[in-house]
Amino acid sequence: MSAGRILVVDDEPQIRRIMRTTLTGAGYEVDDAKTGEEGLTKVREFRPDLVLLDINMPGMGGLAACREMRTDPNVAIIMLTVHNTEAAKVEALDAGADDFVTKPFSTPELLARIRAALRRVPAAQSAPSRLRIGELTIDFAARTVTRGTSSVHLTPKELELLRYLTQHANEAVPHRELLQAIWGPDYGDQVDYLRAFIKSLRKKVEPDADHPQYITTEPWIGYRFNGMPESS
Repeated sequence: MSAGRILVVDDEPQIRRIMRTTLTGAGYEVDDAKTGEEGLTKVREFRPDLVLLDINMPGMGGLAACREMRTDPNVAIIMLTVHNTEAAKVEALDAGADDFVTKPFSTPELLARIRAALRRVPAAQSAPSRLRIGELTIDFAARTVTRGTSSVHLTPKELELLRYLTQHANEAVPHRELLQAIWGPDYGDQVDYLRAFIKSLRKKVEPDADHPQYITTEPWIGYRFNGMPESS
């Protein structure tokens, strides 16, 4: 039985060959594409569960391709980048990626990231599908956050992260707890990794992301969602 379908989009033939061998050996069905344009066609034809998408390609770049692919909320997207900076990671998340992996990477790291991206945290039976906090409305079913008249879409991981924080509103939630609740047991100590996701989420939730009022940092501990959400 297949562990899932993965599409590899990278302009380097050697990378595509290595990925195909590695992922097939791990039980995945694999297809590949060498450009963003070809990748978009393959997404429609192959119907992958996850796309590994290189950020730097000729023609349509990875970020543009990611934005197009993100119109399908059910496909997970991991961007591959040579830039190991917070700015590059946040840029990938802003484009709609679920995750990012810095080249060069190890096989165990890549497989762990794939498992985490494909992992979906089920909502609790009693969890409301829509919350209001002041001027903020979170629609978990539609995967949107509305502030006033402005509405933005959340990626699957942003949605799960925000849901977990609101379910523990006004509590200091430790980094390790957040990482393992959303990304699974392979995670726990990657505080810098979590920080990039929080930074991207704040851009969608906060009136002023540089001075957050909803998702605040608890120094040396984790993060806190401020306010008492009301079901609507």
